[in-house]
Amino acid sequence: MLRKVGYFSVETPHTAGQGLRILAALRKAGIDLLAYSGFPDGRQAKLVFVPAQPGRFAVVARKLKLKLSPKKIAFLLEGNDKVGALTSTLGKLAKAKINVTALTAVVAGKKRFGAIFWVKPINVAKAAKLLRAK
Repeated sequence: MLRKVGYFSVETPHTAGQGLRILAALRKAGIDLLAYSGFPDGRQAKLVFVPAQPGRFAVVARKLKLKLSPKKIAFLLEGNDKVGALTSTLGKLAKAKINVTALTAVVAGKKRFGAIFWVKPINVAKAAKLLRAK
């Protein structure tokens, strides 16, 4: 299954426990995340949240006084894990000359995998149509 998902980023001090503090507050508020990533960005850390309900996430994040980026679009791919699981999707994008700007994939156990990837905003609609993303 491939779908478009909304995501937000937050910059926070790059110190121990900052991600946990935010994740714990989101958990307490009942926010379900489809994906989450954190990485250093200069002297800060950037946290990327892919919520199941972007509107509700944004409301809760504002209450927590998080400075959110505007909502952007990524693609979430879920499927059966097999050798070369990503090649079909990436091949279609490459053939259409759509560059993937970032991608993270993991196995999820029980022969399942998941991946999240990004294309430039100008290519989101074209990629969604090409890949029949929901």
